[in-house]
Amino acid sequence: MGLLISRGMARRYDAKTTSFSTEGRLMQVEYAIESVNRSTPTLGILTKEGVILAAKKLVLSKLLAQEKMSEKMYLIDDHIICSVCGMSSDALVLVEKGREECQNYFYTFKEPIPVERLVELLSNTIHIPTQYGSSRPFGTSILFAGYDSHSKFQLYCADPSGNYASWKAHVLGINNANGISFLKEEYKDDMSLEEGLKLTLKTMCKTLDATHPKPEDFEIVVVKKDLTGGVQIVPLADKVVQDLIDKSGLVVPEKQQPHTFN
Repeated sequence: MGLLISRGMARRYDAKTTSFSTEGRLMQVEYAIESVNRSTPTLGILTKEGVILAAKKLVLSKLLAQEKMSEKMYLIDDHIICSVCGMSSDALVLVEKGREECQNYFYTFKEPIPVERLVELLSNTIHIPTQYGSSRPFGTSILFAGYDSHSKFQLYCADPSGNYASWKAHVLGINNANGISFLKEEYKDDMSLEEGLKLTLKTMCKTLDATHPKPEDFEIVVVKKDLTGGVQIVPLADKVVQDLIDKSGLVVPEKQQPHTFN
């Protein structure tokens, strides 16, 4: 009888975003975070020469027409790009909101918006549904990579609760605990961009348990400075990714069959 009562009490809080459970938890927000944790992985790594975002490409069906745009990476402004994890439809709403905020800031102050200011504004937007019972939380987490003159290269993550934080390296999505554990051991503060790219691929393979990675499985974008000092956001071609896979020694050689003489 007591078990039935406790389950009934739990269901009272499950459907509400505005009511804390008896344990002090907002269940719908936790469910939204769990939805992110079950999605295809994405990660970000901050180096001294730039920021790297990487994601597992979504391949739902061979019968689907090839996408004209990425479902994981979105350019918000000339100096900011993001990678999303979770419900892409929810993420698109936030991406459009972010683009609007960038234009409003530029129109008002005649300069690009600082990266953290944009993340703060979008985190406030994410937080609002957790305070009203007529809506559900956003089912997405977002990694932001960018550069500004105030804080240089930056990497941020915002989650469905509306919290955001600055990271040196972070992993979202399925098996993210494996990736985070690997980064804690391998990440170095003074990494070059090439070292960061190699670590990115190794972490993605660790997260996906991939022994034979292919360049078409990954989507990688780099935020760096060009020769003139401007901000450059560069998606890596499959050939470049393949070269990095070869240099990183990620391909496990297949066992050779013993030669037999007839």
